[in-house]
Amino acid sequence: MRTALLQSSGRPGSVVGNLEVLDEAAGRAAGAGAGLLVAPEMFLTGYAIGDIARLAEPADGDAADTVADIAGRHGLAIAYGYPERDGEAVFNSAQLVSADGSRLANCRKTHLFGCFERDHFTPGEQPVVQAELGGLRVGIMICYDVEFPENVRAHALAGTDLLLVPTAQMHPFQFVAESMIPVRAFENQLYVAYVNRVGREGEFEFVGLSTLAGPDGVARARAGRDEELLLADVDPARLAASREANPYLNDRRPGLYGSLI
Repeated sequence: MRTALLQSSGRPGSVVGNLEVLDEAAGRAAGAGAGLLVAPEMFLTGYAIGDIARLAEPADGDAADTVADIAGRHGLAIAYGYPERDGEAVFNSAQLVSADGSRLANCRKTHLFGCFERDHFTPGEQPVVQAELGGLRVGIMICYDVEFPENVRAHALAGTDLLLVPTAQMHPFQFVAESMIPVRAFENQLYVAYVNRVGREGEFEFVGLSTLAGPDGVARARAGRDEELLLADVDPARLAASREANPYLNDRRPGLYGSLI
């Protein structure tokens, strides 16, 4: 499945502007043969925009309806980050919609990073969120979540083939994109699509470097530091061959790890 990674911070503070950016990117991605477009963490609103709660919407809100329309018109699935309102709680969420516009999965960030996120969001409680898409089992987590090896291993054990990670990864932690993401893909035998913001927002400087890492630990494609639409293929045959050759998951001895949990 050809996968498009939208490395962009969009138009921070403008949901309408960000939906326009997403629509334009979806058109380009579909024209290049992509079946899936992945946008960064908090793409619909921006990340460092002050009072995030004022722009938060339910998972089935007006913005979600517009994303579903974009997906349907361009004929490709879309995963995107947004602030989700559920009663009084606001979650840092990412949602996946299919090419026909139906909502497939919604993930709430389980590990909040720093005072900024803990001041604005409630942590999610579901570590493994999955959906079937294009013959693949697709999982979702958000930014800091992928830095906890237990999280990604849980996805591997649940059969995730392609892990989508909308992110807002900032300076000076670029080693996560450069080094950790390919290792996560290799040690868990799955593809990881890590999709970042770029540029400065408030006190944060986002570093780009979005990547699609394969189960061989190789970055199949990697962006630079500017806005970019990155395209790469997720190959089920390559994934199956890699899993056959790599013994990590089969050689585990879970009985030795209980005390670590």
